[in-house]
Amino acid sequence: MPSPIPSVTADNTASDCPDYRRWCEGYGVVHHGEATRQRAQVLAEQLVACGLQPDTAAVYRQLADLDRLASAGLWLVVHMTYARRVDVAGQPLASQDFKTSPEGHTGGALNMVPAYAAYLALNNLTKRTRSWLMGQGHCVAAVDALNVLTGNLHPEQKQRYQGPDGLSALVADFYSYRQNPDGTMAAPLGSHVNSHTAGGILKGGYLGFAELQYAHMPLPGESLVAFLSDGAAEEQRGSDWIPRWWRAEDCGAVMPVMIANGRRIEQRTELGTRAGLERFEAHLEHRGFVPFRFDGRDPAAFVCAIHEMERALAANGEAALRGDGGYPIRVPYGIAETVKGYGFYGAGSNAAHNLPLPGNPRMDARARELFNEHVARLWVAPDELQHCMARLNQHLQQARPLERDHPLATRNPPDPVIPKLPANADRTSPMKAVDDFFRALVAENPGLRARVGNPDELASNRLGGVLEVLKHRVTDPENDQESVNGRIITALNEEAVVSACLANKAGLNLVASYEAFCVKMLGAVRQELIFARHQKEVGRPPRWLGLPVVATSHTWENGKNEQSHQDTTFCESLLAEMNDVSRVLFPADYNSTLASLPSVFSERGKITCMVIPKRDRPCVFDTREAEQLARHGALVVDEDTSAGEPLLLMANGAYQLSEAIRACERLRETGTPFRLVYIQEPGRFRQPRDAMEADTCLSEFERERLLPHRIHHRVALTHMRPEVFRGHLYPLFPVPSRARVLGYINRGGTLNEAGMLFANGCSWAHALAACASVMDKPPGEWLSSAELAAVEGRGDPAVVTRGLP
Repeated sequence: MPSPIPSVTADNTASDCPDYRRWCEGYGVVHHGEATRQRAQVLAEQLVACGLQPDTAAVYRQLADLDRLASAGLWLVVHMTYARRVDVAGQPLASQDFKTSPEGHTGGALNMVPAYAAYLALNNLTKRTRSWLMGQGHCVAAVDALNVLTGNLHPEQKQRYQGPDGLSALVADFYSYRQNPDGTMAAPLGSHVNSHTAGGILKGGYLGFAELQYAHMPLPGESLVAFLSDGAAEEQRGSDWIPRWWRAEDCGAVMPVMIANGRRIEQRTELGTRAGLERFEAHLEHRGFVPFRFDGRDPAAFVCAIHEMERALAANGEAALRGDGGYPIRVPYGIAETVKGYGFYGAGSNAAHNLPLPGNPRMDARARELFNEHVARLWVAPDELQHCMARLNQHLQQARPLERDHPLATRNPPDPVIPKLPANADRTSPMKAVDDFFRALVAENPGLRARVGNPDELASNRLGGVLEVLKHRVTDPENDQESVNGRIITALNEEAVVSACLANKAGLNLVASYEAFCVKMLGAVRQELIFARHQKEVGRPPRWLGLPVVATSHTWENGKNEQSHQDTTFCESLLAEMNDVSRVLFPADYNSTLASLPSVFSERGKITCMVIPKRDRPCVFDTREAEQLARHGALVVDEDTSAGEPLLLMANGAYQLSEAIRACERLRETGTPFRLVYIQEPGRFRQPRDAMEADTCLSEFERERLLPHRIHHRVALTHMRPEVFRGHLYPLFPVPSRARVLGYINRGGTLNEAGMLFANGCSWAHALAACASVMDKPPGEWLSSAELAAVEGRGDPAVVTRGLP
């Protein structure tokens, strides 16, 4: 197997080069140790040998330019925390030039400056725009500062921050909290990576998700530099499995670089100790990585490390493709050793995380003196910086995109070919529709990389066909359901498997889990939804293909596993998100599931929670009805309006629909007029919260057609908690005193489906009792004395549950 990291053999003649000697002098707080000098010499020779640079002197000139860019970035980041304006001439700031309430994740941002500056410089040196990802999104000041200095900006930032007063506008906007009249942020700037951040693809609000996603992001031929957090390494061990998933056949190059500054917010990390760092390196080696340390204070060290990692991974991947080595291959892992907040006062202290100075420079003379003293070491003369930028910004000459437009930031896969599958009239599992459709979708679209996120059991969740065709991805297959190049990512870590699909924005994705365990995915999914929504708001909507997170083995059919497996939180939480990026569907049978899937996979920038039974269910809807249900989100299932104002029943959820149908049979027998409406997509019936969400909601006319206001008495049965359904869909209950909602009320245990329905007051009999309540009628009109006794908790539940599924 090739060496994971190429050995370093320096060219001893470099010291004769004036440009090399000038670079070796460093700049400001940027210094170059002997190890970095040796690696820089190797880098220069390699770039010349590959024809990427005319001579080694050109490399050293750009590395010297990088020193100055990094120093200017440090200078600007500190101003973003403390100052209301900058003085580009480098003169000291006075009291009134500082913010009343300084704010910023200063230490982490300072540590990211040499990293991100090096990424930009390496792209220039190699004439290739790589993608980037930053797990610690709170360090965005580093990215914004360097993007402004280099002109790598989206139009709204370019307009505001380029020009004579642009840098002062930038520092004044940072944490300004100013709002537009509609309440939105006035400045195109945020505290974390956001839709204005040029090239940003991950909010990074929760540490740990970048670690789970980066291996699944690039396609073959692409490269991704992933900047990671040492704190997240302690939190999220799922990142340790990256060598298990990476394959040269369908993955692009990934270069993970941990910023090891040794501190969280108010204490040091385990990696902040020598013993802890050594244990972590041993752990990485055991998991298939090749960890190596370098100077995280030196931007040139980052350039050399990333370049070496990329070359090493390419060599190892090519060996695997030739059959010279098996998987997992050794994945280089860079550890950038630094101290929190390096480059400014207070580095290495707890205070460096946020506000490193001992006081506010606006009111504290000593703090003001320290600020001016330390930023003076970082200042770069404007004309010198301009010359550096001219040499480091060769995008036009190199015919390559700006870093804001790197491949992962501009994902736009082709529209998928949607398969046509026949309807099913038989009693069967609705999950079989997912199984049939996804297999056919993958077969019809071989150019779209497929990923399935599976925490535990595909076969049990009725996805046996998907398992047979796509197979678990493993390094040592032991049966015909496993393959080295399998496309199913299986790990008993819900965050890891959903992240594999959230990361695969170039392809087709399916996530399936027990409903109760989907809750563990919620943070990752919500971060994705927020970022997608913000991209839409600034006019750059995401173009990745939609994906479903299927919540099956769900609350109502998981009674045998106790109440830990009975939880409707996931669908309730996603229903609270904006409906134009977060859909929540409750298909009740095979045909309604099949009809809903084409839009789920073809719509862009949306995640759909699909709550689907895995047990066999009767087919209630034919093809036409299922398509109408998918189109409008609801459908009149049955009605008898021959004698006066009907009673309106609404069902939401497969088992709830069955109970409502049974209740309607009793109503029909007694001559009671009714209308039964199935609500498959409840979010479309909410009062929209803004114009974008309104585009996805039904119009008042459409709602009236399905649920006429003239019908005053209403009873709903929902899969969710009744308060959630009633709260989000309050327009459906115009007369609250004449409405009841039945749903999951946190009752459970070791019960079958009928027992779960009864325990939560959601059976057909409870529905009839609710109907009697809203109509001020005695429930005995529709229920026998034994049935009524059971509903009221005085009789045998079996009277009601007998014959239920």
